[in-house]
Amino acid sequence: MKIKVYSLKKLIYRDGEVSIMKGFLLLIPFFLIRFGLLTLLNKDAVKRAAYFAPLAGKEITAYWVYQISNLAIFIYICFLTVRIRFFWIFCAGLFFYATGLILCAVSIVNFAKPSDDGLNCNGLYRFSRNPMYVSYFIYFAGCALLTQSLSLFGIVIIFQISSHWIILSEEKWCIETFGEEYRQYMKKVRRYI
Repeated sequence: MKIKVYSLKKLIYRDGEVSIMKGFLLLIPFFLIRFGLLTLLNKDAVKRAAYFAPLAGKEITAYWVYQISNLAIFIYICFLTVRIRFFWIFCAGLFFYATGLILCAVSIVNFAKPSDDGLNCNGLYRFSRNPMYVSYFIYFAGCALLTQSLSLFGIVIIFQISSHWIILSEEKWCIETFGEEYRQYMKKVRRYI
């Protein structure tokens, strides 16, 4: 059996850029955290995380933009490569990528253990009403920086804008479901950061 060994010369392009790995590998930890960890912690939480509040009007359009941009992010990353062209961009990307994964894992753990009435106010939910959405944005921004793709960053911005509309519909649903308790929570805790 022959083992191929690639030299660093094959990874370095003419302009001094170094290709490290295929972009799809960036997705593996995300999927393991987002779906694997949540499933291990609480199978009912998987259903809650997949639930979208009732949508009306422009929220329906936002929902489809959200879903399509989310899918576009996952597909597009598969065709990208993590590169070191500008070291500071790579380091910033690594920081945002790791921070996004850590925040996602912590928010998943917090989400899996809501209070008895179903309202999440523990852990990161004491500082942000939507820590999972925040972690997704930080993580995806890290992926865009690591792959140095402006196109991916553009898709991430579209995803984030559509996420805002989804969050607004979720907040209406939470007010209807949890009433004054959620209104008080909204007064104490910011929507994002």
